[in-house]
Amino acid sequence: MREGIHPNYYQAKVVCNCGNEFVTGSTKEDIHVEVCSKCHSFYTGQQKAAAARGRIDKFNRKYGVKAD
Repeated sequence: MREGIHPNYYQAKVVCNCGNEFVTGSTKEDIHVEVCSKCHSFYTGQQKAAAARGRIDKFNRKYGVKAD
């Protein structure tokens, strides 16, 4: 590797808006993110439930099923 052309590599502290903190490697010392794996709907399982509700609602509208 050539000397002097590579950026410095740090153990970066990542802070999410939900309050979750973890450490990773990066060329920046501190990273602030809006969504992480603890609060993202794909990783928490909420996205799957929302998709299922959408399919159920579509079926009910198609066949005229009314909720009690």
